[in-house]
Amino acid sequence: MTATDSAPQTNVLSPLAEAHQRAGRPLPPAVAILSHEIPEPYRSLLVHDRDMTRTLENFHARRVHLEVLNRRRDPDGTYWREVVLRLDGSNEPVEFGAILIHLDRFPEPWRSQILSEHLPLGTILNSSGLQYSSKPSAYLRFASDGIVQQVFELSGPIALYGRRNTLRNAQGEALAEIIEILPPRHA
Repeated sequence: MTATDSAPQTNVLSPLAEAHQRAGRPLPPAVAILSHEIPEPYRSLLVHDRDMTRTLENFHARRVHLEVLNRRRDPDGTYWREVVLRLDGSNEPVEFGAILIHLDRFPEPWRSQILSEHLPLGTILNSSGLQYSSKPSAYLRFASDGIVQQVFELSGPIALYGRRNTLRNAQGEALAEIIEILPPRHA
């Protein structure tokens, strides 16, 4: 069953589903898969309970920076954005993501840092000293769509891997809900 076949599975693709809906784009075909079905090097990059920023920086031995493609701030204290994480120096894209951030759960000055859109959320969290946990809830295989093909400079649709992850504070409240999609890699 694909993640686009039924309403309950649309939640698995949140906040990507909302971002695509707001932009008037169809949701890319996606299938929930088991962690052992993910080939390397994707498995090492996705199947863990760490934030992706640090994981990608360790894998590539370089820092990453943030490019915000779309954003929206809602009156209820939520802030969503579509982002690309890029390697410092080469500007190579290493992740496309859709993220819903619960701003009201971040004290200042971190809330302002998030809204300044200069640093990835993982970088802010890791430098803040705030306690948080990372908990993937689904692993996904995507067929790349137009925006992902553009970001990753792909000539057409291919299978990509990603995950749905939730970052929680020490009280167990969701800080952010994220869909993280990796570009094609050679093992």
